[in-house]
Amino acid sequence: MLRVFLTAAVAVVIAATAWVFWDRARGPTATPIAGFSAPFVFGRFAVPPDNPLTQEAFALGRHLFYDPSLSGNNQVSCATCHMQALAFTDGLAKSPALSGGELEFSSMSLINLLWGQERFFWDGRATSLEAQALMPIQHPDEMDQDLDALITELQASRDYRRMFRKAYGEVSAENVARALSTFMRMLISSDSKYDRFLRGEVRLTAQEEHGRKLFMAHPDTKVSLRGGNCIDCHSQFLTSGFRDALDGFSNNGLDSDDDLPDGLMAVTGNPAHKGFFKVPTLRNIAVTAPYMHDGRFETLEEVMDHYNDGIVVSDTLSPLILEADNAPEAGQGTVGLRMTPDEVQSIIAFLNTLTDEGFLTNTQFSNPFEGDG
Repeated sequence: MLRVFLTAAVAVVIAATAWVFWDRARGPTATPIAGFSAPFVFGRFAVPPDNPLTQEAFALGRHLFYDPSLSGNNQVSCATCHMQALAFTDGLAKSPALSGGELEFSSMSLINLLWGQERFFWDGRATSLEAQALMPIQHPDEMDQDLDALITELQASRDYRRMFRKAYGEVSAENVARALSTFMRMLISSDSKYDRFLRGEVRLTAQEEHGRKLFMAHPDTKVSLRGGNCIDCHSQFLTSGFRDALDGFSNNGLDSDDDLPDGLMAVTGNPAHKGFFKVPTLRNIAVTAPYMHDGRFETLEEVMDHYNDGIVVSDTLSPLILEADNAPEAGQGTVGLRMTPDEVQSIIAFLNTLTDEGFLTNTQFSNPFEGDG
């Protein structure tokens, strides 16, 4: 009887060992994300052929996004500067730098990255989401992590070895970037009041509808068309910058030539791009204050004051902004939209319809290390 038991036990061990080796050898078992459907009105998008949207990659990317072990001091995660409740911003003008002081730019919202301009960061220095994903990890003032050390740390975790094996086959820096990119690509916000309006499910208030029309119109005093000129830079449905070439970047009149930062010019070397910054999405804009690349405006009212009569003229100022004026007479020393207070408040009312409460609380995007995960 003992011999039979031992024989059976050995057989079980051999079978289990064989299964482990077989499971490791068979490589990725990734499956497409179930039920994924992109909003039609957002237009075309592209996913790299070598990084398809899969459930396993998304789960891995979600864990990595919230894991402070991606930083050198094991205290800072991607989510430190990109909080879900704030539409994946951090509520600060500029995030704190590890060495003290502040980072150069404000944390950008990570919403609807499947669409729009395919350069990332305010200055466009990353030409793919995969390239973008690794930059903050290595930056000495952001997460200050050596990639080789990170891979060693991840390889020491049985859970991460299993997750990487299922998603990509092996633990590597390239696959860290792929997983984080997949998670970020799935941060889709498309159920705001405005989206429900577009689907014919709700009606906007009179003030919101007035703001929507102003948002969509470039002012033309010759035909008495009043407008907020917003759509010239913020695409109609995504409300982010346009995709073609570098159309998603602009100088929106924040500084004079003497104070104008390099912006996109630091990447392209083209003086015509001096002061150009990425046009951000306005989705969930009500919760992403403060505003602009340097967080200089604390409220939407301050933003509208800037566009209304606070434009600073410089050599590379967008002509779409320079030419946008609702007043038929020449300006009195100011450049801007010169809208009425009621019109300004109407545009702000419309911007508030872009808040997607479901997105801000969606447990699929939350910290997997808390609660049910």
